[in-house]
Amino acid sequence: SPERARCPPARHVVDLAVPPRDGDVRSRQRSRHGDDPYLSRRRLVSAITDNLADIGSGLLVTLMISVLSYLGGLVLGSLMAIFRVGPIPPLRALGAAWVTVACNIPNLCLMVLIGLALPNIGIRIPLFWSVIVALIFSSSGFVCETVRSGINSVSKGQIEAARALGMPFGLIIRGIVLPQALARTIQPLVNIFIACLIGSSLAAAVGVVELTAVTQRINQDRAEGVITFLTSGLTYLAIAFAATKLGGLLERRLEFMGKERA
Repeated sequence: SPERARCPPARHVVDLAVPPRDGDVRSRQRSRHGDDPYLSRRRLVSAITDNLADIGSGLLVTLMISVLSYLGGLVLGSLMAIFRVGPIPPLRALGAAWVTVACNIPNLCLMVLIGLALPNIGIRIPLFWSVIVALIFSSSGFVCETVRSGINSVSKGQIEAARALGMPFGLIIRGIVLPQALARTIQPLVNIFIACLIGSSLAAAVGVVELTAVTQRINQDRAEGVITFLTSGLTYLAIAFAATKLGGLLERRLEFMGKERA
């Protein structure tokens, strides 16, 4: 009848409801990558080589975020460390409260609150700088505790001798205590830089196009998540390795200079 002719056969409906077999999935993968292993490898490499400009720009943004946030955290954290060892009780309380808050809020929460929540109360910060502010605040807490441990390692005899000579507290910290504290905590401070580097990858969650965001876009376009994220991970690893080596060279240099003075 005409009504029966317009209805598709029942077996077609059943076939559509059947989940694809493993062989069908592998056949689609072969159709995408091709049967030739050379062509498959070429597509993997082209996913990176065709996007080198975007990867370079994302890497530049990542380095800018990491360096600026680390420098800001180093300055602010050192200031908080001075507050914590200073003679003024309100400043000591401020430093302790600062460390408690900065070290216990996730970076992603800080980025979202600064970049997306502050505009609701009339404070507008560009997303790029909101990421930097969040990382500065977070890293400053860890820098504070690291520098404070270095300050406590300086012998009290030097501080007492400086006080006996009539040196004010600010000059003692700036000229005697802080240089030694920073020199003794180089490797922990390098680790904080690496933490800023890794934390910069969260900037993609708030719309900043850095290395991880570029990697996600390439993966969406090419469906080659392994090679793209492997390249991104190796890039982060190379930067962290270079920072560690540079910190070691600086540490050995300062030790050599100290032996020469002695």
